[in-house]
Amino acid sequence: MSGNVWLIPLKNLDDDARAIKLGEIAGLEVTEQQRQFVGDPLRMMLVALEEESRHPFVVDSNGSAVGVLTLQSGAATLAGWADDDSAWLLRGFLIDRRQQGKGLGTLAAVAALREAARLTAALGGGQAGVVLSVNELNQAGRAAYRKAGFDDRWQYRGGDAGPQRTMHRAF
Repeated sequence: MSGNVWLIPLKNLDDDARAIKLGEIAGLEVTEQQRQFVGDPLRMMLVALEEESRHPFVVDSNGSAVGVLTLQSGAATLAGWADDDSAWLLRGFLIDRRQQGKGLGTLAAVAALREAARLTAALGGGQAGVVLSVNELNQAGRAAYRKAGFDDRWQYRGGDAGPQRTMHRAF
């Protein structure tokens, strides 16, 4: 792995800084293969900014957006988890196609776990970790999550793009 990443919480930025980061997010590119697993980065962030339970982050490296992710409370069953409240849901996670293969996805997944633990402490939630679902065909995503310490728990047949793997990591 090379490089460093920072997760910048979009909800904490002032209007000007948020507009700059949203402009960078609009320029992120996804591969054709990624399209079957993720949505439009800008649209995902705009939706997340409007929902109280979602905490959208820009994944930043060297001062520029290289990806996005959202942590959501009360929604873990969307990833095939047994309940909604014991884990944060990591969703809408993608790294720009031009930045893939550098280990940034793994670094961002680890940073997301730290942010989720901070959010739990700050908001007084009862979450004990982070859960996600990743399409079984998304080998690169699964490998990045494993490198970040996420355990593959079971197959989940929810989702729009076919069978998923539910993965979890405790704080």
